Amino acid sequence: MRRIALFLLTNIAVLLLLSIVMRIFGVDQWAAARGYGGMGGMLLYAAVIGMGGSFISLAISKWTAKWSTGARVIDQPQNETERWLVDTVRRHADKAGIGMPEVAIYDGPEMNAFATGMSKNSALVAVSSGLLQQMNREQVNAVLGHEIGHVANGDMVTLTLIQGVLNTLVILASRVVGRLVDSWLSGGRDREGGGGMGYFFSVLVLQMVFGLFASMIVMAFSRWREFRADAAGANLAGRASMISALERLKADHGENTLPKTIAAFGISGHIATGLQRLFMSHPPLEERIAALRNASPHA
Repeated sequence: MRRIALFLLTNIAVLLLLSIVMRIFGVDQWAAARGYGGMGGMLLYAAVIGMGGSFISLAISKWTAKWSTGARVIDQPQNETERWLVDTVRRHADKAGIGMPEVAIYDGPEMNAFATGMSKNSALVAVSSGLLQQMNREQVNAVLGHEIGHVANGDMVTLTLIQGVLNTLVILASRVVGRLVDSWLSGGRDREGGGGMGYFFSVLVLQMVFGLFASMIVMAFSRWREFRADAAGANLAGRASMISALERLKADHGENTLPKTIAAFGISGHIATGLQRLFMSHPPLEERIAALRNASPHA
């Protein structure tokens, strides 16, 4: 749960950092002094910061993933396993109608894989060394199909758009409420230059609180996209192979060592109960297996 929470807070941290930078450089005060402090001005400001933060994260996602995992991109396969890996990804990418992703391997004892990137034709698919060692090729083939499914479905971009819209609403709502708080603290007097310290600190706290609620929505979409990616993996590699891969993951009880910043992009997530389920990036593996078993043969 800690890894998922830290992943969610990464996006909130970007918003807070941008807000602090804008405050330091006086953008809030500049906008207010020129009459942009109304709802329209706040909405424009919120959209620029909210969408901008999300797309910055997406733009650097491949670099971040490579750096944080130490993933080695396979430019020239050095052995038969690497050749098979690249050929399998290429075959799935061709069938899915997307550009050939970069293929990488990172050192990790757990069975895991992830996909990220700015677009369908500029993606990265990476697998752990543990996955290659502990799964047979049919299972790895299905996992690769699952990751290609994420890319073909445009999940990274869609998730970014959803996060950006929610960021915008979080920033806007925090400022509206922050002004009410600041007005109350100042006894109803109007502030010049964008509000006082009560406004500033209220906005920071409210962005974190509202950001957590927004994260619940993002994680709900993340869980839904896993079912879609499983279906894509079943289509590309066969339903039996996809079910077998998920069952193999379910049988594994090893610690997930995928870096916190991209833990939610792995093929499997962490088990949670109670309210923690609202912040799960992945549905329980048993639910994913059941969904594949119950799916129409032509789905």
